[in-house]
Amino acid sequence: MVDVRVAQVTRFGEPEVLVSAEAPDPEAGPGQVVAEVAAADVLFVETQIRRGGQGAYFGFVPPYVPGGGASGRVVSTGPGVDPAWAGRRVLVRTGNRGGGYAERVPADLGEVLPVPDGLGLREAASLTADAVTGLGLVENARLQPGQWVLVLGAAGGMGVLLVQLARAAGARVVAAARGRRKLDLVDGLGAEVSVDYSRDGWVEAVREATGGKGVDVVFDGAGGTLGVAAFGLVAPGGLFSAHGAPSGGFAPVDAEEARRRGIALRGIADLRFAPDEAVRLLRRALTEAAEGRIRPVIGQTFPLAEAAAAHAAIESRDVVGKTLLLP
Repeated sequence: MVDVRVAQVTRFGEPEVLVSAEAPDPEAGPGQVVAEVAAADVLFVETQIRRGGQGAYFGFVPPYVPGGGASGRVVSTGPGVDPAWAGRRVLVRTGNRGGGYAERVPADLGEVLPVPDGLGLREAASLTADAVTGLGLVENARLQPGQWVLVLGAAGGMGVLLVQLARAAGARVVAAARGRRKLDLVDGLGAEVSVDYSRDGWVEAVREATGGKGVDVVFDGAGGTLGVAAFGLVAPGGLFSAHGAPSGGFAPVDAEEARRRGIALRGIADLRFAPDEAVRLLRRALTEAAEGRIRPVIGQTFPLAEAAAAHAAIESRDVVGKTLLLP
């Protein structure tokens, strides 16, 4: 049997533990297809799992192949699958079992979505996880036209989608990111206000921009002290939703203070979608992107063999938008 290339975590640790390796060419089992990968999704949380901080929580034990999904073309179908799937452009969700950092990926047909005409395979791959979470966040927040929405980590893979989705809902978006390059990106995506949260005075700038009232909704993709500062900007009766912790942990928000101010709190536990719900959200995201209503931003790509470099770049915060691996 011919082997295929994968990127494998050999042990928990720094990016160099993610190495190029060989694995048996996957075969499509009953109800499955195998896709030849064109682009694989890379997430910040995968760097945290690789370090070992969340490996047990997600069920990963080295050696393992990371990756929650990829786009490509179906090269084989298993028993019970219509052979007409062969050759189709698809997006494959591998979810918590991983395996996306590979040249070929097997998946149950229920986790395979056709990529619409008009949408590139790289753009489709960039939506694999971030669009599901982003759409779920926006739907759950029930944004109203004219509301002020603060997006922390606005220039990341999910942040750029949240900026666009909030704008599409009629919200007034404050995008918070780090550095001029990232601020220019979010400005171009329709943010009404952009602030550099690596500089002093960003909280005051947001409060001034909102006429002193603060924001109605925070989508916190940063966590830590940045998230705590953003919580202080939420107007009474607003919503604080924390989905990211790249700064080292989720924002330690005072639940009693939230109760006093009438602020609803949502966290990562509220973003665990049932498989059919995740597929619904992803199908909607593919349609929205194909029809031009949201625009994935692919900031950088790396060869599959350089997956360690992709992880290092993400951890250094030296990326914008989405990072993909290309076999």
